[in-house]
Amino acid sequence: MKMTLSALVIILASVSPSFSAEKAIAELKGPDGAEIGSVTLIQTPHGVLVQADLKNLTEGAHGFHIHENGSCAPDFKAAGGHYNPKGSGHGLNHEGGFHAGDMPNLYVGGNGKVRADVFNAAVTLKDGDTTLFDNNGSSIIIHEKADTYGESAGAGGRVACGVITAK
Repeated sequence: MKMTLSALVIILASVSPSFSAEKAIAELKGPDGAEIGSVTLIQTPHGVLVQADLKNLTEGAHGFHIHENGSCAPDFKAAGGHYNPKGSGHGLNHEGGFHAGDMPNLYVGGNGKVRADVFNAAVTLKDGDTTLFDNNGSSIIIHEKADTYGESAGAGGRVACGVITAK
């Protein structure tokens, strides 16, 4: 049976539903729709570099997490909980491991701006068990207070949300 290259590509695409991205972005907005900035995610050989460039936030520490659903429906609750594909406990200080979406707090200056690079070795933009592009996608949430890094996050309400999309 002779097969053309275009037929082969179609067959491969239909057999392999995996998704892979080298770069992704989340455009964050506040509850009132105000622009908060963007978070760029870059796949590296060992995890994902998460680059935040944000504004219009209150001064101080804010919880910074990847959440389990790619939705920021009206009050950001549709984003669900922290991204946790392995069922680990919460917090970077948790002995049994932490949620893949747990990341260090962001510290905002008096001008309401923050620029931060965070490395997350627990997630990937490629196909696999820890992909941020699973069936329901993922989002980035900024919380009103600092995360405690313990079992109870204590970070308070959600002040910004953005759906992670391939770039």
